[in-house]
Amino acid sequence: MSLVKLIAQADERGLAASGLACLDRCLPLLVEDTEVLRPLWAGVVAGERDWPGRLEASTRALDSAVEAEAFAGAAEVSVDEAAALVRSMLGAAPSEWAAGPLRDWADACSLAALDIHHRFDSAGEGGSPEAAERLARAREDNAVVADAVDGAEGTDGVGPLVAGELRRQIRILEILAEPGGGTGAAGVRQVMDLSTEGQRVLRAVVSRRARARS
Repeated sequence: MSLVKLIAQADERGLAASGLACLDRCLPLLVEDTEVLRPLWAGVVAGERDWPGRLEASTRALDSAVEAEAFAGAAEVSVDEAAALVRSMLGAAPSEWAAGPLRDWADACSLAALDIHHRFDSAGEGGSPEAAERLARAREDNAVVADAVDGAEGTDGVGPLVAGELRRQIRILEILAEPGGGTGAAGVRQVMDLSTEGQRVLRAVVSRRARARS
């Protein structure tokens, strides 16, 4: 099933986890303390009861972390640009635990995360209308993901970083759509593990680009 369809069918917890995971994977572009959003993951597990308060607390914590330790090695993506993209994800998070606003947020986070990864891929044209159109097609066509698996740029211009991010986004929503998978801590833990893997990938790419430029 395509990423677009998975987002359309996800429940509140799946949508919240999907959006948060996209943000979590991109944190290395903004701060070194990638644990700063861990309390919000607990809000995903608890759902409507804890989400608003934990969202507010996490927003404050991220703002403090950004002021204390802005990550300065973002290669072609400037610190200010990365900060705007990543912080906009959390800033747009709805305090209301409802499918409508959470779906809008998850969709926006999906696009933002793919755009960030595209900026570090070989094409490197993130933010352009052509890139936005290419990413929109990739979210609707699973063949694009398989096409770039071998590490080469796909036939639709989708590079390996974007393909990897697409696979993680799809897998996260699949995990949380499994019977019982989206209702407790076990499914969320799997999602967090996938997100941590994505953090490592993006951090490694950023570090390589920074070394190459030095």
